[in-house]
Amino acid sequence: MGTLILANFFAQAQQIKSRPGTPSSGNAAADTAASKPAGRPTAWTINTPLGTHSAATVDTLLYNFQRAYVPSMKTDAFATTGTLGAEGINMIFMNRPASTTFFFDDALAYSLPSMKTFKMYNTYTPMTIASYNFSGNKNNHADRLKADFAGNVNRNIGIGAFIDYNYAKGAYNAQAVKDFSFGGSVYFNSHRYEMQIMYYHFSALNKENGGITDDLYITDPAEVQGGVSSVEPKSIPVNLTAAHSRINGQHLFTSHALKLGYWSEEQVNDTLTRDVYVPLMKFVYSLDYDWRHHMFRNDNASQGEAFWENRYFNADGTDDNTRYWLVSNTVGVQLLEGFKKWAKFGIDAWFQLQNRKITLPHAFYDRSSLTEEQLATLTPLPADFTLVESKKATRGFFGASISKKKGDIIKYNASMKLGLFGGIDGDIYLNGDVSSRFRMLGDTVSVSAYGGFSNASNSWLLAHYASNHFIWDNKYANTTEVKVGGKLDIPWTRTSIGVGLRNLKDYVYFNENSLPTQHSSNVQIFSLSLDQKLRFGIWNWNNTITYQVSSDQNVIPLPALSVYSNMFLNFRAFKVLNVQVGVDCDYYTRYYGLAYQPATMTFHTQHETEVGNYPLFNAYFSAKLYKCRFYVLWSNVNQGWFGMNNYFSMPHYPLNPRCLQFGLSVDFAD
Repeated sequence: MGTLILANFFAQAQQIKSRPGTPSSGNAAADTAASKPAGRPTAWTINTPLGTHSAATVDTLLYNFQRAYVPSMKTDAFATTGTLGAEGINMIFMNRPASTTFFFDDALAYSLPSMKTFKMYNTYTPMTIASYNFSGNKNNHADRLKADFAGNVNRNIGIGAFIDYNYAKGAYNAQAVKDFSFGGSVYFNSHRYEMQIMYYHFSALNKENGGITDDLYITDPAEVQGGVSSVEPKSIPVNLTAAHSRINGQHLFTSHALKLGYWSEEQVNDTLTRDVYVPLMKFVYSLDYDWRHHMFRNDNASQGEAFWENRYFNADGTDDNTRYWLVSNTVGVQLLEGFKKWAKFGIDAWFQLQNRKITLPHAFYDRSSLTEEQLATLTPLPADFTLVESKKATRGFFGASISKKKGDIIKYNASMKLGLFGGIDGDIYLNGDVSSRFRMLGDTVSVSAYGGFSNASNSWLLAHYASNHFIWDNKYANTTEVKVGGKLDIPWTRTSIGVGLRNLKDYVYFNENSLPTQHSSNVQIFSLSLDQKLRFGIWNWNNTITYQVSSDQNVIPLPALSVYSNMFLNFRAFKVLNVQVGVDCDYYTRYYGLAYQPATMTFHTQHETEVGNYPLFNAYFSAKLYKCRFYVLWSNVNQGWFGMNNYFSMPHYPLNPRCLQFGLSVDFAD
């Protein structure tokens, strides 16, 4: 009923008259979206700082619909603590997201909303895509409800909203996750003025169990259970039972652009013409506001004493709180591509002023109120402990870019960002990419390359931190990174080949003591990937193989080989039902995987436990009927087969045991 009411409202609103001709935004992605006929929604994401667009997909595909709900298959090699929405890190280094200023976010990069995942839509027909996924029983069930709505008021105005709720009790004890996020957007695009606003809020509450106490409960339960070979996952003892992390956050981005241009007459057909406004320049202002709060709490003092070496501020438990906010104001000018035939590229230039504040956990403790007896139970503070409780900073950046986004032969983009003042003086970021398409053997081959250089200071929070269990106060040299790579797509063989190389100098990582440290030498990462799709009739076999080498596994440990393989039958039943039934598998070789530290939500090196060499198989049936998708998935179906019980992606955090999962997604577009 609600959708019908909105449809009627939008239908009436579209009758509003405007000057003939479709306004151009000067943005290729936005103009493409606006030119699509009704009933075919398009999507894009917003890039900071000027609010430019990158084309995105509308999530209505059937292929691998079920894969997104397997916690350990976010990527082809994903180390996770176990539950959907829990902490994890991509072990394909070339695809790993860059570290953020508020490093607690990094562990939930694949679960939290972000500017890179927030989509805006152009659709003249109101669109609502709702999905529900569930698995397990009352002791270990997982439920996720997600809905996206979008609609256009008229050709100039569009709105959108989303809601995402994920609740999972976890397969093992003290492993529950409860995430809730919501957001909305609106944009306005006229001939001379363009505005866009997006906002989202999230709350991620994760129980932290510190991993199981003995891996033999998974690999050889009979040895630790007096000959009993079966084990109930919830009965396996864990290190922590009264600890949890919470991250709250919100993000607001808005941009406003004044477009200068001219009216041009465009031929519609042999007899009709129309006026089209062609922008040649934009003056842009954008506001970016980001707020975060991380909390870690442990209410069991005896477990905390056994798990952590130090207790600096409270021996009876832990209640760490870290707060962060950032406000960025940017002004820029864009000379747009394509306003004349000779304007073959676009040029941007901008200046950004940032104001930021970080408050550390020790600001919320009061050692001065403790008695001598209470102080005696605590770890003495470092002798030179003078760490400030909070840090404010005002920083300035200048940036520029040149790009060509239109045309079929060649496209390119080159950008520069320079730190001016506020502790980032002289920081520099250079990035560029180029792509081309050409005909070969009756089809179009695509080739692309990228490169980058940066010499930048590390985040203040990574260098200065004080909490109940960890204190560090470091001075780091700038980290230097050089990266190059490329990709070749051959459509007639359905082959894609990628290669990449990175060199990192003065790289900061978390060591075996869960403390950040800087590696003064160079570390090189080489990666070679092959994506090969095979098809014979209804039989399909898709494979992605990645080979990577780290020159120093003590600093950046990586699995040498990772494989994602999906073999399935794809056919149409009863003339209307698109069906895919098959088995997929994730596999990577053994290596000393990163361990997880719950107090700081960070991943650190260790050299005691190897993980990997376990093929995770999932059997699935998925189907699409008109605008309805659904699946049935049997995950980790090979658990225990032929003695395969080493299902760990991270030390002491086993993957979820064999489980039956279900999912449904409906597109309610009118």
